[in-house]
Amino acid sequence: MATVTVLKFATAEGANNALSQVQDLQKQQLIKLHNAAIVSWPAGKKSPKTKQLVNLAGIGAMSGMFWGMLLGFIFATPLFGMAVGAAFGALGGAFRDYGIDDDFIKRVRSQVTEGTSALFLMTSEAVLDRVVDAMKNVKFEIIATNLSKEQEQKLHEAFGEE
Repeated sequence: MATVTVLKFATAEGANNALSQVQDLQKQQLIKLHNAAIVSWPAGKKSPKTKQLVNLAGIGAMSGMFWGMLLGFIFATPLFGMAVGAAFGALGGAFRDYGIDDDFIKRVRSQVTEGTSALFLMTSEAVLDRVVDAMKNVKFEIIATNLSKEQEQKLHEAFGEE
């Protein structure tokens, strides 16, 4: 199963810069990047911008739908009120297969704010020690994963987070 991870950056450009580094790691076969999405919220803007990295071959179209639904679920629900919220609630069951629950949604929604950005990654087959070494100079906070509590704690420890 792929791991879904959300990384938060203190700047609106941080997620885009980190994605380039993850793509380089994939070229070195140190991680398999199934797909990614970026949410950036430039200072002074009313809402965030989203960008999906969609591979149109094979499963890319399906994962593009996954990101579109997830980002809409996280960021559009408060904007459209209860009726749309109920519709998104019905779709939310599809995310449970990926370990994405209400807590995951709430954490991301509360932490991606004006002036910040987030990188949503769907990955597998990471050579963790090499990925950690390569990403040590990138400043980010892991705000959500679909890993077990023990696996997530190890990931936080690897990146020197409490």
